[in-house]
Amino acid sequence: MPRKILIGFGIDVDAVAGWLGSYGGEDSPLDISRGMFAGEVGVPRLLELLEKYKIKATWFIPGHSLETFPEQMKAVRDAGHELGLHGYSHEEPLAMSPTQQRDVLDHTYKLLTEFNHGIPPKGIVAPWWEVSEEGTKLLLEKGIEYDHSNMSRDCQAHFLRDGDTWTKIDYNAKAEAWMKPLKRGKDTSIVEIPANWYLEDMTPMMFMKASPNSHGWVAPQAIEQLWKDTFTYFYREEKDFIFPISIHPDVSGRPQVILMLERFIEWINTHDHVQWATFHEMAQDFRDRRGSEGWAGEKEVRVEARL
Repeated sequence: MPRKILIGFGIDVDAVAGWLGSYGGEDSPLDISRGMFAGEVGVPRLLELLEKYKIKATWFIPGHSLETFPEQMKAVRDAGHELGLHGYSHEEPLAMSPTQQRDVLDHTYKLLTEFNHGIPPKGIVAPWWEVSEEGTKLLLEKGIEYDHSNMSRDCQAHFLRDGDTWTKIDYNAKAEAWMKPLKRGKDTSIVEIPANWYLEDMTPMMFMKASPNSHGWVAPQAIEQLWKDTFTYFYREEKDFIFPISIHPDVSGRPQVILMLERFIEWINTHDHVQWATFHEMAQDFRDRRGSEGWAGEKEVRVEARL
């Protein structure tokens, strides 16, 4: 089969929801105003960028953002982009009860389906890329086809495994109590499009007062080089691979980051065999090609054997 490299943007419209659920700005009018910038300024700028390069992206939209910025989200939908789930108020999954998790998933699934003319969302990004013990079961019950929240791979799609168990250290017990290996669970039908802290914009380029390691002033050129180096390695070492990038209008709607994204897109487009794709297209391509020689590649098979 000919070489195939799929690259795409997952755009998390955190906006006000991010400050309510994760960033520690729920009591700050200033931080809420930063969320307004994301919805009212960042989203239109990213839409213009994607239209300029004729790229279809996947927009993961919290229910709060959908209802707070209906006109901007309508523009996203009408431009033909994929819509995915991202909680309601960017809630921390590990802080919620199973009932709360189910209620948020049910509500946001219904919101996005009705908003998208009856087309249900196929994929999800867990807020803050944090997943709960119950989360995968809830997604399976909902018929979700792919997830973009886990990090056991970086450039290869795979079936999400559920039910791994491990033993935490208990310094009050004998050492033999915790010296046990991780036990793997079972593969599910959900395709995992790997998440990656090194292929996203927010962590290095957005200041959060509540985060002790928050930066916010990292030069976009540093992130640009990081992404280029990562892609260059994959392009050299992997026959086929995916390159999912996570961005946010909160950050990538800023002028200096838009200019960086333009340079990066134009650089990517100089490579052969590269196609821009939505995350659902990446997941569907994995389903279509899994088992075909060369998709996972011999290297990936060897890695699985070692693990």
